Amino acid sequence: MCGIVGFISKDKKENILHNMVQTQNHRGPDDNGIYIDEKTGVHLGHNRLSIQDTSSHAHQPFVSSCKDYTIIFNGEVYNFKEIQKTLKALGHTFVSNSDTEVILYAYKEWGIESVHKFIGMFAFVIYDQTKDKLFLLRDRAGVKPLYYYVKEETFLFSSELKSFHKYPTFEKDLNKEILPFYFQFAYIPAPHTIYKDCFKLEPAHYIEYDLKTHKYQINKYWDIHDFYLMDKFDKNETETLKDIEKLLQDACQLRMVSDVPVGVFLSGGYDSSTVTALLQKSQKEQLSTYTIGFNEKELNEANDAKKIAKLLGTKHKEQYCNKDEMLELIDKLSFYYDEPFADDSALPTMLVSQLAKEDVTVALSADGGDEVFFGYSKYFALQKIMKLRSSKFKYTLLKIVVNSLNEKSISFLNSLLPKSKKQANITTKFNKFKSMINAKTEEEMFIWASSKVEADFLDKILINGKFKNFEKTAFVQFDKLRSLNRLDQMMAIDYKTFMVDDVLCKVDRASMSISLEGREPLLDHRLAEYMARVPAALKYKQNKGKYLLREVLKKYVPTSITDKPKAGFTVPLKSWLLNELKETAIDALESKLLKKDELFKEEELQKITNNLKNNQIKNPTFIWMIIIYVQWRKEWK
Repeated sequence: MCGIVGFISKDKKENILHNMVQTQNHRGPDDNGIYIDEKTGVHLGHNRLSIQDTSSHAHQPFVSSCKDYTIIFNGEVYNFKEIQKTLKALGHTFVSNSDTEVILYAYKEWGIESVHKFIGMFAFVIYDQTKDKLFLLRDRAGVKPLYYYVKEETFLFSSELKSFHKYPTFEKDLNKEILPFYFQFAYIPAPHTIYKDCFKLEPAHYIEYDLKTHKYQINKYWDIHDFYLMDKFDKNETETLKDIEKLLQDACQLRMVSDVPVGVFLSGGYDSSTVTALLQKSQKEQLSTYTIGFNEKELNEANDAKKIAKLLGTKHKEQYCNKDEMLELIDKLSFYYDEPFADDSALPTMLVSQLAKEDVTVALSADGGDEVFFGYSKYFALQKIMKLRSSKFKYTLLKIVVNSLNEKSISFLNSLLPKSKKQANITTKFNKFKSMINAKTEEEMFIWASSKVEADFLDKILINGKFKNFEKTAFVQFDKLRSLNRLDQMMAIDYKTFMVDDVLCKVDRASMSISLEGREPLLDHRLAEYMARVPAALKYKQNKGKYLLREVLKKYVPTSITDKPKAGFTVPLKSWLLNELKETAIDALESKLLKKDELFKEEELQKITNNLKNNQIKNPTFIWMIIIYVQWRKEWK
C-alpha cells in the first residue's frame, strides 16, 4: 500500500515532484523515491508502505533490468508468487520478492492484457520506453484511487488530489455544476471531482498516454455488468453454497499474504463475521480482531463482535468511542479526503484503523458484502415498492399514507415494534422511502433510495434544483441492464457508484491516514463474477438479504448471535448537532463562503439555521454536509 504521483513536463521539475510526493507521506512513510526521464519529460514519484519484501530491493519507482520499463504501484497483487513462477519459466529473473516487480515483468511479457492475471487491488503507472507511452491503470472494483488532471499542456496523476496543489499550473477551479451531486449523495461520483478538468479514473479502466503526440485515450478492460448479463447458473442451493465457500476461503487466505502483521476489522455483522470465521479456521495462530463500540445502544455492535470473537477464538481488542476524540477527527476529514465527503462513518472507520495500527500494518475489511450478496435495506424496500406499482390503487393508497407521516410519527411507530423488528436510523430510512414512493420511474426510485436527503428538500433549497444530469456517471447504465431482474440491476449499479465513491473511498483514506493497509476479500473479482451469475431468487430468499452468506456463516456462528437488525457503522449525528457541534453547524450555515458560491436559496438556509438555534433538526445529514463542505473550502482555500 503506497502513494503514487507523476506528471509530464518538458522542463525538469525535481523539487516540485519531491513536494508532491511529500504531501502523501501518510500513505507510505517507510520510503519514497522519484524517477525523471528528461528526454520525454516523464516524472514519477512514490511513497512506500512496506508490505511485500520490505527490503530496499523493492524500492520504487522500480526500473526493469533492461531500463526500458518503469513502474510506480499502489496496492497488492495477492497471487504474485504464482505469476512469478510462470515468468521465471519464461526466462525472467528477479532481484526482489515483491509483487511490484512481478507486475512490471508480466506487462513486459504479455502487455496490458497481463492485468487479467492479477488478483488484487491496484493502481499503477507503467512507463514503456519501447512504445513511448504511459499506462495508468486502476483495479476492477476500484479499491485503490487514481486521479488525473488534464488542461492544455498539463497532465498530472496521483493517488490523492492534494498532491496536485503543489504543481504550479494546477487550477483549483471549483466544479459548481457537480456540487448538487455532493448534496444529494454526500460524495461526488466518478468520473467527476470537486475541480474542473480533474477526474477520477474509473475502476477497471486504464489510460494510454502517447508521449509523442501528448494525446490519450481511456479504455475499459473489465465490467461486472458483463457477468450480470451472462446466463444464470443452473445449480442448486447446495452446489452454489459449496462454490461460494470455496471462493470465500481462497479470497480470504490470499489476503493474508504479507511480510508484516495482519488483523481483521470485526463489526459483528454477517460480512466481517464470515471473513473472521473462515480465516480463523485456516490459521494456526490466533487471529487479531478489532472493533469500535458506541455507548448509544442502537448504534453499538461491539457486544456482538465480542461474542463472535470469543466463539471463534480470536485475539480481540475493542475500544468504545470517546466522543471528544471522535469530534477532534472532524477537523482532519477535509485534509485526508481532499474533496467534500460527508459519510459520517468515516469517523469510526478512522478510529478502528488507529486501534488496529497499534498492532498490525494490514487489516482485512469486509466491505462489498452488501453489493455482492444483496444486503442493503433499500433493496428490500424497492423490491416491495416495485411490486406494488403494478396495482395503481394500492400504490396510490401507499403514497397517501406515506406522505401523511412525518419523522416524529414514524419514530413513534418504530418504538412500538418488538426489538427484533426495530429499525436503526429509522428517520433516515423513512425519508429515503418517501422519496422513492414519489419517484416517477424505477431508475429515479433507485437513485433516491441511494440519496442522503429527500428529493423535495433539495428542490426547495438548491438555487438550480436537484441534479438531473447523470450523464457519464454509472447511474445511467440502467439501459444496459434492462433484461435483468430488478434486484440484480440495483446491485450492479451500486457496485459502480456508492460502493466505489463512498465505501471504498472512505476505507482507503481512513486507513491510509495512519499508514494502515486495508484489504477487501469480499471484493475478490472471482467472487463478484460468480455472484453476478447466481439467480436473484437465491440471493434474496425467505425475505432475507445475504441469504447465501448467512448460510455459509451458520456453519461457524449460531444464528442466535448473528440474526439482528442491521445497525450500520455510524455516529449519533443528530445528538451532536444539538449539542457539541451546534455552534460549528450554525457557523457553517451562516458562512460567507456559502453565499459566495451561490448554491442555496438564502431564505431556506436561514430557516434551517433558525430551527437549529431553537433545537429543531429536520435533516441532520444535510447540516453535516454543510459543515464538511465549509471546512473543505477553508482547508483548501
